[in-house]
Amino acid sequence: MLRSLLPSTHCHSHRRVTYNSTLAFTSLFTPKPTNPLLSKPHNFNSQINPSIPSPIPLENLLNHYKSSQSQLSSPPFSASNFQLYESLVTRYRDSRSLTDAEEFHCQVLKHGFDGDLFLSNSLINVYVRAGDLMSARKLFNEMPERNPVTWACLISGYNQNGMPNEACGVFKEMVCTGFWPTQYAFGSVLRACQELGSCGIQFGLQIHGLISKSQYSFDVVVCNVLISMYGSSMGCIADARRVFDEIQVKNSISWNSIISVYSQSGEAASAFELLSRMQTIGIGFSFKPNEYTLGSLITAACSSIDFGVCLLEQMLSRITKSGFLSDLYVGSALVSGFARFGLTNYAMKIFGQMSRRNAVSMNGLMVGLVRQKCGEEAAEVFTEMANLVDINFDSYVILLSSFAEFPMLEQGRRKGREVHGYLIRKGLNDTLVTIGNGLINMYAKCGDIAAASFVFRHMVNKDLVSWNTMISGLDQNECFENAVTSFCAMRRTGLMPSNYTVISALSSCASLGWSMLGQQIHGEGLKLGLDREVSVSNALLALYATIGCLSECKKIFSLMMDYDQVSWNSVIGALADSESSVSEAVKYFLDMMRNGWVPNRITFINILAAVSPLSLSKLSHQIHTLVIKQHLANDCSIENALLACYGKRGEMDECEKIFSRMSERRDEVSWNSMISGYIHNELFHKAVNLVWFMMQRGQKLDGFTFATVLSACASVATLEHGMEVHACAIRACLESDVVVGSAIVDMYSKCGRIDYASRFFNMMPIRNVYSWNSMISGYARHGHGDKALKLFSHMKLDGQLPDHVTFVAVLSAGSHVGLVDEGFSHFNSMTEVYGLAPKMEHFSCMVDLLGRAGELDKIEDFIKTMPMKPNVLIWRTVLGVCCRTNGYKAELGRKAAEMLFDLEPQNAVNYVLLANMYASGGKWEGVAEARVAMRRAAAKKEAGCSWVTMKDGVHVFVAGDKSHPDNDLIYAKLKELNRKLRDAGYVPLTRFALYDLEPESKEELLSYHSEKLAIAFVLTRNSGLPIRIMKNLRVCGDCHMAFKYISKIVGRLIILRDSNRFHHFTDGNCSCGDYW
Repeated sequence: MLRSLLPSTHCHSHRRVTYNSTLAFTSLFTPKPTNPLLSKPHNFNSQINPSIPSPIPLENLLNHYKSSQSQLSSPPFSASNFQLYESLVTRYRDSRSLTDAEEFHCQVLKHGFDGDLFLSNSLINVYVRAGDLMSARKLFNEMPERNPVTWACLISGYNQNGMPNEACGVFKEMVCTGFWPTQYAFGSVLRACQELGSCGIQFGLQIHGLISKSQYSFDVVVCNVLISMYGSSMGCIADARRVFDEIQVKNSISWNSIISVYSQSGEAASAFELLSRMQTIGIGFSFKPNEYTLGSLITAACSSIDFGVCLLEQMLSRITKSGFLSDLYVGSALVSGFARFGLTNYAMKIFGQMSRRNAVSMNGLMVGLVRQKCGEEAAEVFTEMANLVDINFDSYVILLSSFAEFPMLEQGRRKGREVHGYLIRKGLNDTLVTIGNGLINMYAKCGDIAAASFVFRHMVNKDLVSWNTMISGLDQNECFENAVTSFCAMRRTGLMPSNYTVISALSSCASLGWSMLGQQIHGEGLKLGLDREVSVSNALLALYATIGCLSECKKIFSLMMDYDQVSWNSVIGALADSESSVSEAVKYFLDMMRNGWVPNRITFINILAAVSPLSLSKLSHQIHTLVIKQHLANDCSIENALLACYGKRGEMDECEKIFSRMSERRDEVSWNSMISGYIHNELFHKAVNLVWFMMQRGQKLDGFTFATVLSACASVATLEHGMEVHACAIRACLESDVVVGSAIVDMYSKCGRIDYASRFFNMMPIRNVYSWNSMISGYARHGHGDKALKLFSHMKLDGQLPDHVTFVAVLSAGSHVGLVDEGFSHFNSMTEVYGLAPKMEHFSCMVDLLGRAGELDKIEDFIKTMPMKPNVLIWRTVLGVCCRTNGYKAELGRKAAEMLFDLEPQNAVNYVLLANMYASGGKWEGVAEARVAMRRAAAKKEAGCSWVTMKDGVHVFVAGDKSHPDNDLIYAKLKELNRKLRDAGYVPLTRFALYDLEPESKEELLSYHSEKLAIAFVLTRNSGLPIRIMKNLRVCGDCHMAFKYISKIVGRLIILRDSNRFHHFTDGNCSCGDYW
């Protein structure tokens, strides 16, 4: 299999690149390669090579030499010497081998020409072409006499042999010695400065200053190199253009150079405008676009996002007409360009029509296929071309990247291992760092992070890309701690992080929730100036959004010098995720549009999530309209976001319209959004019906669907339906899924079967924090506070860290069993042990704990210690506590009620609680005032009701209800129960009759409470099963007492679920221990 991907193993002959020059004057700006595969730049983004100047005829050079010799008063040539001289020049002028250079040197010495300046310069050139710079320098040092050409030869030689520092050093010597550089010396040293990058730019600027004082300030050769230096190396387009405009007589190289500058800068319009000017001005001068011009224009076309494809197609037409399609350089550029835009069919067609191909053209096609996620096709191209072109190292790197884009990653990983083995056998894995980097990238993207780490550890040399690839791979494979550790290890090596390194490290910190380390990396990024990169700022936005630091998020966004679509989407999404900042998300959305940005699908998804909690119904409809205008209404993700938005706003009619239009576009999220919407709006029967409809259609139910439906069953305590869904989950093999399992535990506990919940919890193979929370909350809800606290201890021993929800359950359990000291111990451990800042829910639990324990005097002091302002939850808890004290601390209750009336003036619950507090203390005037205030506020009290689920349906009762078909049987059974209750010793607790009536009337009123009617109805049926009753409000004390007696009288288990908790009545006792 490996042979199908790799070239044949026979050695290709290594051909030395020929040096096409005649003599010293023409050698300086002649392109080095003449091999047809290498004579043009491998990458069409690279600098444009100047064209070859016309060589000076040998006879002219010899005449020039004779005249110079006569001026030096040298002895005249004899005819034989002249013939020997001419033969030496002719024989060795194109020599490139070191043998020829040494032989030439011997001939010069043998015939006494060692003092001849012309032959010495020619000999230096031969040594340069042979790559023996040491011999060239030695000859240079031994020359008794030098001229500017001598210096130019050595400078050019160093530059052409990849020694730019030495080239600059010789140039400095030349100037210090008093020789004025020629245009060729200036050109060579400027190119050396470019090779040095940022280190050589300053020296290049100084040289330009020197040039401006010479006769070469407008020389076309020198100016062409200056254009390249300013445009390509420094990115100073304006300076490059100024140099171009100052050239008095431009040649084709000048035009190509400036067009290349604009092309590389992405200014396609300017590049094509210059082409038009070139053709207009060049009439009569043969300024026709050549292969370099066309290559630059292809680069320019590729830089245009909006018109790139159109420009490329026009370029293809022009190139075809001009006959350059067969040109290796132009063809390779076209292949790469079309592949870059995803037009792989065009690219492959052009590739097939090319008369000559090389590794560059093959690599361009492979890169395009990889970008289009056509990994298998890219590997096939490599297989077909491996024996037809000279494979280079880039080819292997691209091949490795293709394996990550295979449809089946396992197949890609297997092929990648085969190539890895080949590279090891050939000793190529340690040859170049890029090969190792490619292997790391391939393994990481194929999901084999262990293999990627192995390659990284065994790399002999590592560069910044190696570290970036490894850290990014660890982050993408969710090895977040290892990614952060690798980042710290990289810093210890002394390498400076790039923007990619910082982005990956910040992403890992965000995933781990490590705010401190994230802030430290932020600080390091600031010192290095990386925060100016938009991508780094976006990563910072994501970090602070994840850890909940919205103020930092907004601050970073305000300090950004530039934004992109991701920046806006990030800040809007961060604010949308926080309930307290959704209005700000809308503000940023409007600012984004005012600044001319067009929202995309991510923007709409984020903003729809933000507007759903707001009481601005028109805004959601306006955004929906904008979605339609942007032609995104049929995008499934946006439709799902609209379903979620309208569902949360209670507009289920709109949801049903959208859902019905989606038809075949519906996915799991669509179904789940509809089910969640029904549940949120308490349309539980519709939610369950939709699930059955899904199953009838054969729609696959995922874990989230089961969890959502189980939540619906738990909300209405429909145990039978919940068990049916549990059975479906078993058939779908999802019972072991931790999300579904947690939902099953929650459903059973909320449906009154805490025994089933406990049994299933103990059988779960994997538990997460939600599993533990569901079970602990279940125990607390059923009055088993001791079991809840014991399970919390097991959770900690199991290594599972608690979260905020865990502590709500734990504190609630402590409250219901009256464990004040233990409750405060757990409350304090939130910050001291687990670093969790208590939220309003936790403070509410502590207030309830103090109230149930009778320590009302401590409540006010505790509230004063809260770091945030108390909200309705705190004050309602305080008022509820005061209701249970028979009028004690009424002043505290009145204060809590006043705060509630200010915060929620139309919530009837607040007025009812105040009236109940007065009634429990016998203060009927206060009761009347509370009821008058409720009528004045137009607040509507929710009617108390109880319901039971029987085989023939759900039966609902309200206090004093006589509308039931079995009304006579119910009241007869109720009368019988009341008689048996009194015989058993039951005495009605008339203080719970919240009206100023005679005692007999109060007793009658209490006897007709909805839960008593419900149990009487159940007892009219013959059954020995446990009795399950649901109530929408908190059960009153009298009914609670009566149910204890009834459980003993009828000998049956009674399970009552009120708005607070479950009560299990059996044999005259309640599971809550009368502490609820």
